[in-house]
Amino acid sequence: MKSITLLGATGSIGLRTLDLVSSFPEEFSVAGLAARGSNVERVADLCKKYSPRAVALLEADARDQLARLLPAPRPELLAGPDGLVALARDVKADIVVSALVGGAGLLPTMAAIQAGRTVALANKETLVMAGRLMTAAARARGVKLLPVDSEHSAVFQCLAGHSRADVHRILLTASGGPFRETPKARLATVTVEDALQHPTWKMGAKITIDSATLMNKGLEVIEARWLFDVASDQVQIVVHPQSIVHSMVEYIDGCVIAQLGVADMGVPILYALTYPERRPMPTARLDLVRAGQLTFYEPDLDKFPCLRLARTALDSVSSAPVVLNAANEVAVAAFLDRRIGFNAIAELIEEALNTSRAGELDSIEACTAVDADTRRSVQRAIDTRHGARPS
Repeated sequence: MKSITLLGATGSIGLRTLDLVSSFPEEFSVAGLAARGSNVERVADLCKKYSPRAVALLEADARDQLARLLPAPRPELLAGPDGLVALARDVKADIVVSALVGGAGLLPTMAAIQAGRTVALANKETLVMAGRLMTAAARARGVKLLPVDSEHSAVFQCLAGHSRADVHRILLTASGGPFRETPKARLATVTVEDALQHPTWKMGAKITIDSATLMNKGLEVIEARWLFDVASDQVQIVVHPQSIVHSMVEYIDGCVIAQLGVADMGVPILYALTYPERRPMPTARLDLVRAGQLTFYEPDLDKFPCLRLARTALDSVSSAPVVLNAANEVAVAAFLDRRIGFNAIAELIEEALNTSRAGELDSIEACTAVDADTRRSVQRAIDTRHGARPS
């Protein structure tokens, strides 16, 4: 039986992972759970159902609330960023599922790697922020980084049994998001509700907005560069509205291998948990006849500048992706809070990249320092440009 520590237990990936634990009780157990702590009642319910040995909540005040909700004997309760790191590092587990949203996953994921634990990676921001450092640490410790994102899991599967030297390029597919057919001129007035209407996937708010701006694909380009050790120009984006081809790998002889399937995050999660084996999955099966026509086209970089900004950051100094990610997280939060418009997300990110004086990164501490500085700078820019919170 594999024991799992789950970082991000109350998010969409975390809850789907726990569904799989319930579906395969003879295969998986829960060693540790971590969450931000905004839904303490949900965490308490998960503790009662899955009996983890330890629980970490990013929001320190939530630990006391959780303690009051759990009967004795309760799991060890940890709190704050240090608590998440301790959970990932010290609680014995066969695999750590890194599914926290945003930069909060950086330090605990690195702690899991340094502890020699296999990591199922659903937190793309960790490789965006510290790809060189993360992959170097994984190599040094002999740690497997198993992708959970549907696109990167698809690439991972298409690479199986082939030499990386034979790879010509990686083709990451994108649904195009809710504004795929929306004229550029209308994007200035789209609402939060509009942006949260993803046509294919049911995800958390932050990643859904990233899909609307196509920043999600930009982050995935950076993640793929490090995860698969390829050059920036070997990773390309193809818009595929049907979301059936999850990604492709083209080899030097012109052969293209694709991974296809229904849109169900349970499939890549379970593959990461059972790798290198597979298990029967109680999910809908792909019917190509019913699926009909599959279409592909290039993304519109003028309409979706976040994709261009991500590539610019990847090809710049190593701190630039940290700036990109931090600026994006702050800007997306402000958009969800209705403080800024949709187009301001890209504008704030570009301003942050243009004004940042950060250079090369040689440590996780330097990475977190750039992250914190950028967040403060972008927040000041939002306060200056957009004033007080609208009524």
